[in-house]
Amino acid sequence: MWNTRYDGASDYLFGDQPNDYLRDQAQLIPPASTVLCLADGEGRNGVFLAELGHHVTSVDLSSVALKKADGLAAQRGVSLTTVEADLGTFELGTAQWDAIVSVFAHMPAKVRAPLHARVVEALKPGGWFILEAYQPDQAERDTGGPSNRSFLASAEQLVEELNGLQFTEQNETERPVVEGPAHSGLALVVQITAKK
Repeated sequence: MWNTRYDGASDYLFGDQPNDYLRDQAQLIPPASTVLCLADGEGRNGVFLAELGHHVTSVDLSSVALKKADGLAAQRGVSLTTVEADLGTFELGTAQWDAIVSVFAHMPAKVRAPLHARVVEALKPGGWFILEAYQPDQAERDTGGPSNRSFLASAEQLVEELNGLQFTEQNETERPVVEGPAHSGLALVVQITAKK
């Protein structure tokens, strides 16, 4: 499904600029960090972090999206490691990453909760986790995100799933999300920044 969606987009489905929340939080990540971007799609967030001097690995299920991510990295003159993998089974490692980023990475709770447990394990001590996603009530809007509420989570649910991290931000808010043709309009989002 994702290969078809990305292949059918004449340009970048979610734009080629980084997510606003990630841009705001990126200064927390120490220089030259190892960063993992989950469900990074066409690479807009991974490439942004690589431009800041980080060593970035972008993981996504779609080979089409990752090919576009490689192209965006080449266009911007940065290096990006891309990995085609299912986040339900992808091995994140133990104490491996200085930061892990999850931007609009929506999946069923039975996949998301175990993944978040692996995120906690995979962060180095002092490592950062930065997330923005749609809230469950966003499913009723047509401004982006899944229409299936089971793919969405509240801040409370996410905090529970990320047990073991110290939360510096856990916001539920409404904001304009304008990121390519697939995300365009006023949206209900959850934003989390946490440290191992």
